Amino acid sequence: MEELDVEPAITNIPAASDGKHLGFAWGPGDILAYETIYKPSSGAKGSGCSFIHEVRKDEDIYSPILRKLFNESHHIFVGLQSIKEDLPSKNKKPQFVSISKNYRSVIRACIEELQQVAVSTKDAKVSMQYGNQVSILLAIELIWNLGEVLFIDSAPAGSLLLHLLDWVKLHKVDVDERAREVLQSESPAEHRDYWDVVLSYVLQGRLDESRQMLAKQANLQPASRNMYKLMDTLLSKMPFYNPGGTQTLTEFDVKWRHWHEEVDRCLQDNSFASNQHLEIICKILVGDEDTLLEHKELLGTWYHFLVTRLLFSQPTVQPTQLHYYAQSCMTMFLDPRSVPEPLDNILLAAFEFDIHQVIKECSIALNNWWFVAHLTDLLDHCKLLQSHNVHFGSNLREFLLLEYASGLFTHHSLWQLAVDYFDHCPDFGRVYLELQIERVPLNTERKALKVLRICEQRQMSEQVRSICKIMAMRALKNNRLGSALSWSIRAKDAAFATLISERFLQDYCARGTFSDLDLIDNLGSAMLLSDRLTFLGKYREFHRLYGEKRFSEAAKLLLSLMTAKIAPRSFWMTLLTDALPLLEQKEVIFSANQTYELMFCLEELTSSLSTAAPNTDGSMQDEDIEQTKVELLRLALARNLAMAIVKEGTVAT
Repeated sequence: MEELDVEPAITNIPAASDGKHLGFAWGPGDILAYETIYKPSSGAKGSGCSFIHEVRKDEDIYSPILRKLFNESHHIFVGLQSIKEDLPSKNKKPQFVSISKNYRSVIRACIEELQQVAVSTKDAKVSMQYGNQVSILLAIELIWNLGEVLFIDSAPAGSLLLHLLDWVKLHKVDVDERAREVLQSESPAEHRDYWDVVLSYVLQGRLDESRQMLAKQANLQPASRNMYKLMDTLLSKMPFYNPGGTQTLTEFDVKWRHWHEEVDRCLQDNSFASNQHLEIICKILVGDEDTLLEHKELLGTWYHFLVTRLLFSQPTVQPTQLHYYAQSCMTMFLDPRSVPEPLDNILLAAFEFDIHQVIKECSIALNNWWFVAHLTDLLDHCKLLQSHNVHFGSNLREFLLLEYASGLFTHHSLWQLAVDYFDHCPDFGRVYLELQIERVPLNTERKALKVLRICEQRQMSEQVRSICKIMAMRALKNNRLGSALSWSIRAKDAAFATLISERFLQDYCARGTFSDLDLIDNLGSAMLLSDRLTFLGKYREFHRLYGEKRFSEAAKLLLSLMTAKIAPRSFWMTLLTDALPLLEQKEVIFSANQTYELMFCLEELTSSLSTAAPNTDGSMQDEDIEQTKVELLRLALARNLAMAIVKEGTVAT
């Protein structure tokens, strides 16, 4: 199981009377592995064999294409958090709309890439999986775009319908595909889909395109040219509101009603009675509901029906009136025996301006938290969610961000994105981060350093110590003493630093050289973490001074290690043995007093060894070697003492 870095807890359910068994194994995050119900075959001994299934709550994070969605949206999210709170709402609105469009562009890019992969792959199962992801993202894009129009941009009457028309055009792309097919044929006006394309253009308010298509039919029917010319005039005269113009909404409404009355007169006068198709177009232009419902196949959805109905009957609809028209259009369009789809309920809630219901329905219907978390965060910045808190104290925005980020933490690389989401959750973000960061498997030292850097930047001292201890123990098991010491120093773990320092000294005694000299030479103030580490650093300094032939400094340091009791008693013989080359120098290195102190240390060591328990190993050879060392040291100390007394006496006279 991927990223299962702890031993999962097993819950066993006792066998029932019919021999069925069931068990659950929980891993970190949203991963659940469980045994299916099984029955041992007849005559078989033991418990038999069951199937193991792996269940993930959020499978999308393992899709390589959708990971791009998570990565790109993360950058947008971080940028959104940097918008200054003290700016007036009017100044921030264009920024919020721009950010919303950035989110939608990321969704669109993923949709297009998924569609390409779904077509190119030869694996039917994979193609179906990508197709399902495309369907979900298309629904997400549809909802987000509507939310942008109604909530974020909050378009007023007049502009509102223009935005809704753009919304329908963007998400009803099959019209352009069919139109392309018709226009590329030898005789477009005689193509079987010609009139469907014309009507589709009219239903979407794309009247210029519909006029161009009708012109092709008019050229083929000279006898009906006047009728086509009249229709062209009606289409060209239909007014559209211009938000940036000088015309007021009231003036536009008057102009539109005059045009609508003119179209209605043409219909009443049977101006198009001899041409069924033109008469249908005329009925659509006056907003005849029965005619619109007869073309459900071209409309496709009830919300397309809603926008078309408003376009030709109520172009100055107020945002507060939308819920009434939405509900009636949904009732009229859908089969009364059918149950509305989740998408229908979500869009209806949006038209009712019930933001919390939209979020609730999306949370239930969609298969991950990405959409609701980012949309809610954006709406919260727009000050549209201030009154809604969830029961345990965190606001809705934070709750959804925490859920989304927790899901990211189950992925081997996306967990790094989750850190920023937790950072921007002021109530519980740090608590969640502390709990989740401990579950990140430290597979490599590079990954451990990433996690450590995150913890250090946020002053998470407990987690820093925990990570360093884990890595130090792992390095020690692999006999990488330098790495182990480095991690223990970062953890400020005195006990573990002492243990590793002991290992360094043991290695030195066995091999006669130090490993990881660069680390030991540059311990600096870190050597003060423990007495044993201090001794290791100072003892290495003694060897460095000796190698540089700074014998007086080396001798003074060696003596201080013993007299200050920094050196462990077990290491005294090694230190005294290191003093032998200094005692044998032609020039007197140790003064008389220093020599007395060395002699005292030697006698203290030999007396403690003689009172210790006798050697049970029977290694007489080791005892002889130690005895020889002691005799050599006594002889060298005696000679040095004599030379030091003579030298000091000569200087004194």
